Amino acid sequence: QVQLVESGGGLVQPGGSLRLSCAAAASIFNLYAVAWYRQAPGTQRALVAAIGSARNSARVINYADSVKGRFSISSEYVNRTVYLQMNRLKPEDTAAYYCNAGPDDGRLGEYDYWGQGTQVTVSS
Repeated sequence: QVQLVESGGGLVQPGGSLRLSCAAAASIFNLYAVAWYRQAPGTQRALVAAIGSARNSARVINYADSVKGRFSISSEYVNRTVYLQMNRLKPEDTAAYYCNAGPDDGRLGEYDYWGQGTQVTVSS
């Protein structure tokens, strides 16, 4: 069982920045793809960003159109952590954010393992 722990959420003003972290207990991100999802109350969970495993020579990074140019997904495998840097935040970015990871088999998201989520609230 893979455990993922998100952190870094909080309250931020519009235009501000936050960096979310997804930490794993084991060194999995060299083989696992990772995605960030978000879900606001009353809405369906939506893919925000995804990054392929480090060993995938065709490693792909994808972003939802709504966050392109503002959010950036990255990984530090030594620290067993994947990050979501969120800049120029908007009120509509308010949601619970979830880390999702699993073997890199070419899928885009909906991997096997989920974290517990971290809340991001963008409000003045």
